[in-house]
Amino acid sequence: MTQKAKTSTFALIIFIVGVFMSALDNGIISSALTTITYSFNISEVQGTWGITLYTLGMAVSTPIIGKLADKFGRRKLFLIEVSVFALGSLLVALSPSFVFFLAARVLQSLGGGGLFIIASSHILSTYPKEKQGALLGALGAINGIASVVGPNLGSLILNVTGHWSWLFLINLPIAVFVLIAGFIAIPETKNASSNGLDYKGLSLLTLGILSFMLAITNLQSGALLASLLTVSVWGFILLGMALFAAFVMVEKKVSAKVDPFLPYNLIRSRGFLLTLLMGLLSGTLIAIFVFIPSFVEHRYGIAANSSGVWMSGIGLGSILGAGLGGMLVSKLGATRTIQISGLISVVGFGFIALYTPTTIWFLIASTIAGFGFGMLMGAPFSVLMSEIAGTKENGVALGTLSVSRQVGITIAPTIYATLVQSSFANFVSTKLDTVSGVNIKDSQQSVEDLYVQIQNIGDSSLREQAVKLFQTTAATAYQHLFLAAVGAAAIIFVGGWYLRRKKL
Repeated sequence: MTQKAKTSTFALIIFIVGVFMSALDNGIISSALTTITYSFNISEVQGTWGITLYTLGMAVSTPIIGKLADKFGRRKLFLIEVSVFALGSLLVALSPSFVFFLAARVLQSLGGGGLFIIASSHILSTYPKEKQGALLGALGAINGIASVVGPNLGSLILNVTGHWSWLFLINLPIAVFVLIAGFIAIPETKNASSNGLDYKGLSLLTLGILSFMLAITNLQSGALLASLLTVSVWGFILLGMALFAAFVMVEKKVSAKVDPFLPYNLIRSRGFLLTLLMGLLSGTLIAIFVFIPSFVEHRYGIAANSSGVWMSGIGLGSILGAGLGGMLVSKLGATRTIQISGLISVVGFGFIALYTPTTIWFLIASTIAGFGFGMLMGAPFSVLMSEIAGTKENGVALGTLSVSRQVGITIAPTIYATLVQSSFANFVSTKLDTVSGVNIKDSQQSVEDLYVQIQNIGDSSLREQAVKLFQTTAATAYQHLFLAAVGAAAIIFVGGWYLRRKKL
């Protein structure tokens, strides 16, 4: 290996470490939400804003940073992003109040939002086309790994240190390494352009994304339809639609002396829009990870502190699938790889939904699902988007793809939780009445609280009957969730087929 090749490989490793650090931080906090709510003396709903605002910040900052990196230099923006992320992590760990904590999380997200898109753009601008698929697959695998290991790693750190602040302090030495190594080893790359930035389009798109994300976060899983009728949901949706319409008009008439934020030819492209839709649906598959520990606990009676172990199958499958997906893109093309991965995901999630009577069967089925899902996470969408957009516009195209995936990750948990909770509400009001002596008063409580209450029933015979009824209900409740994932994967398969057939 030549010195140039070694330097290029080391630079890629630095990008991968940065991406892993950023992706890990949205999952790692979930293991400490209860501890954080106690620490600041807030409600559980308020506590979830630590995740929500991080997601919002990443969604808003991703396309902006992607465009700025293309214009001013990817190395420069990458180092700035890592610095902002590190500062945000330090401020989160030292937060004296919950409001300060939320503000620091927003700052942290603004630093983390651009790392993946900058790394992807670096690969597409630096490496030959025959290597891009495998490298983007590896980068996608890092995102998948972070999604899987985040909650488990968070629990480990929390158990060892005893305080949630260490979940964020651990970022500092990693960030220092990335900054020093990146300054030395990463070459500067950018798209040559002397035109000005499209500040008007940038502002409208940012506000539009923010409006839609706020509408999503105001949805209530316990009362989804009712919350859709509230001003805080439909008002933000209408505002977002108006802002996006204004954004399209601005991009259509942008001056020749200005680089459009999202070129109008992309907005008009059916291939581009369909890829964004499939990217959004891939985000809904990522959101499944959040529910697997609960499913294993409620369906099979696995202890809560051991339920995360059963994510190993889908995690391993994701890692292997992402690597294979990258290689298949190089050999078969992006659209055919999307078809294959969508089909495997349909089989895997369908298997989980329809036939997993034991944990062993679940492990097999979830590994298949993870394999298909992992293939989607890596190279196919990124390569497809870069081919649609062309070299000049691939940065903003990849940034928009990342946002669409983030929207899917944000909206899916609310829909999934609604599907699960509606089944258990029916369980409380009907099935438990058949178990004499059991009195569950609050049908609106969380599923986990309901499960704990049933396990605390004094009479062992009644408790056994209630637990069996609960686990039977869990099988049906979570089946709806996994069937929704089957539907999303099926649409992705059809989308890949359509793009390949129409050569869009």
